[in-house]
Amino acid sequence: MKLAFTTLACPEWDLETIIRKGAEYGFDGVDFRGTGSGIDITEQPEFTAGIEATRALIAESGLVVSGVSSSIRICDTDKLEANLEEARRTIPVALALGAKQIRVFGYGDEGASRAEWVAQGARCMQAILKLEGAEQLDWLLEMHDYWVDSADCRMLLDAVGHPCFRILWDIGHTTRIGTESPETTFAQLGSFIPCVHLKDAVFDESHEFAMKDGWRYVLPGEGQLPLAKAVATLKSGGYAGWYVFEHEKRWHADLEEPDVALQAYVKWLRSLS
Repeated sequence: MKLAFTTLACPEWDLETIIRKGAEYGFDGVDFRGTGSGIDITEQPEFTAGIEATRALIAESGLVVSGVSSSIRICDTDKLEANLEEARRTIPVALALGAKQIRVFGYGDEGASRAEWVAQGARCMQAILKLEGAEQLDWLLEMHDYWVDSADCRMLLDAVGHPCFRILWDIGHTTRIGTESPETTFAQLGSFIPCVHLKDAVFDESHEFAMKDGWRYVLPGEGQLPLAKAVATLKSGGYAGWYVFEHEKRWHADLEEPDVALQAYVKWLRSLS
């Protein structure tokens, strides 16, 4: 099992701490979703002028970069040019870091139809995939926001029609926000999935830190989401991709500190193997 974590888990850590502790806690990779106060690594000096030193630091630790998480929203009509610009910045950074994957979101214009979202998503991704270096990477649509149903994601996959456009399965979103079982999602999309996001939650609408839908995040294995079932489904299906812990400390300050959560994830997931 290949374990990684997103840097959403540790917004207060500098780059050296992220790498050192990730290796110390038993991870194989790190997914960059900003560091420090910035969410876009392509605008940070460690990943621009200082990228050679960053690459060396990561290599020395024994970690690899499992992916780069962008803010690209491919189905939003008014973001086409901004999406292309972010992709132009992100491609050389990802390649320099040795990453194989870039995460993108779907979203879509309010009031538009699913067919219009699909058409815009295909238009945007096809333009991105024509950029220099883009076909050296997998571009992963996260199952998130309006895209938590396998049939909808498959429509977009088919419309883009390119082997580098694939799926990032966020298991919490498809089971908590969506209605699919892990078996259903994997049966429909398993061959397109090289990466999954894992995080646990409980329904506790009276809790002070409950989200708008009544759920709140907890440590892996302590919640009500079918994570163990999803991992078993992945393993039985021959999945060999990344198991990424998306501990959203950046967005939810009340969550456990990264030293606690990251070690808990490794212990929990290794116990399932």
